[in-house]
Amino acid sequence: MTTSPTLNPDAIQALRDLSPEGDSEFLRELIAIYLADTPRQLAQMEEALAKADASLVIRAAHSIKGSSGNFGAQEFARIAQEIESHAKANNLAAASAALPELKLHFARVVEALKQLAGT
Repeated sequence: MTTSPTLNPDAIQALRDLSPEGDSEFLRELIAIYLADTPRQLAQMEEALAKADASLVIRAAHSIKGSSGNFGAQEFARIAQEIESHAKANNLAAASAALPELKLHFARVVEALKQLAGT
């Protein structure tokens, strides 16, 4: 199994180990769910930033951080954590400033996960 540096191989293996049969289909299903859900959360975060809704930014960033951590997308999760921290401090300007970097890293995560899933 090859993974990009975008994803932590140990995290990917831990997800593979969750499947009782050890099959790849389980991992592909998890990837599909993540790839369907995360863009919605990013859009929700962007909308919340536009509306200056810190609590919604916090929820979206926290969710992105957790799900991304499960896939070992550590840098992406770190940036989501940074946005969450800024929103908790009610510094939405700093949270907004980190959004382009978050999107850039998400594109890398998407590519790595698609490669991993064989799609």
